[in-house]
Amino acid sequence: MPRTALNDLKLRSLPSPEKGQRDYWDTSLRGFGVRVSQGGTRTFVLNIDNGRRTIGRYGVISLSEARTEAKRILAERTLGHVRPQNISFVQARDLFLQEKQATRRPSTYKGLKRFLYLYFPSRGLLNELTHAEVERRVGRIKAPSEKNHAIAAAKVFFTWCVKKRHLTDNPTVGLSLISRPSRSRVLSDDELKSIWVASSDLDLPQHFRTIVKLLMLTGQRRGEIAGLRSDHISNDKCTLPSTHTKNGRDHTFPLGALSIALLSAASTPEGLLFPARGRVNTPFNGWGKSKALLDEISGVTDWTLHDLRRTFATGLAEMGTPIHVVEKLLNHISGTTGGLVGVYQRHQYWPEQVQAVTAWDSRLQQLLKD
Repeated sequence: MPRTALNDLKLRSLPSPEKGQRDYWDTSLRGFGVRVSQGGTRTFVLNIDNGRRTIGRYGVISLSEARTEAKRILAERTLGHVRPQNISFVQARDLFLQEKQATRRPSTYKGLKRFLYLYFPSRGLLNELTHAEVERRVGRIKAPSEKNHAIAAAKVFFTWCVKKRHLTDNPTVGLSLISRPSRSRVLSDDELKSIWVASSDLDLPQHFRTIVKLLMLTGQRRGEIAGLRSDHISNDKCTLPSTHTKNGRDHTFPLGALSIALLSAASTPEGLLFPARGRVNTPFNGWGKSKALLDEISGVTDWTLHDLRRTFATGLAEMGTPIHVVEKLLNHISGTTGGLVGVYQRHQYWPEQVQAVTAWDSRLQQLLKD
């Protein structure tokens, strides 16, 4: 590796390699150097902790500034501590979201963005936000689920800030999620019938009516059905892409006759089948008011839309469907399809899935006739 006394004149005269990149190391500061690319770009680097840390591009920062920054990093490494940068909360938040947008699923990114914008400050320095202030902000949130999501987003963000050395102390340490008892609600046949009938009431939004029925028929998650697109449907099956599922895996499941009829009626040439009002690229999101009205019309209370998923799984089990087939239909990676089994057992049990969905479809049709 070539070593040279770096100065501005020398920097400008360093030859570019024919291919790739080439490092030139400074003789006056060990580990400090400049990387020259094939295209002539010059980037200051520091060899530290068995790796190269990028400091900045020549022209954006000067040689003197780069050398000063390299000395600071080396001093912190020697002293065993890191001095946090003087950065605002908004700057840190925007850097965090920019990184997560490129690495996380769109739904995860949107959730992080929503909670950080909604419940945390838009001004002030990052290191001024104390544990007490974070606790006070999340303490204002009334709904337990909303509070837990806000705490989780804050933990991810501030952990990232510490990792990126924007902070030395994480203000969410000691902040715990609210413990919530697991739900076990399974709807009775009479309740299923009441909800189905009520879901045909024209006072309810059209998309909501169809989504509720599809949740009952397929056992899929609310967001997965609300976000269905035309290209997810192919004849008698539906394929959810990995970007659309909770576990990040593609999920294909069969459709019964009732589901096919509902989806045919909702079919569009392309795009979302159930868009939000006035927003063709946003899935239906008017859950609160619609669900409250559905409860009023149906007379069924103390239930959630997710209970339809549990009821679907329980109903299939009652009809003798093997647990591994139920898990395939639900896109679960646990129990009989997790661990080594999930790695080596790739059989999809498609005929068994079709049989189970057909039986469940028939049971609901019969229920509606009684």
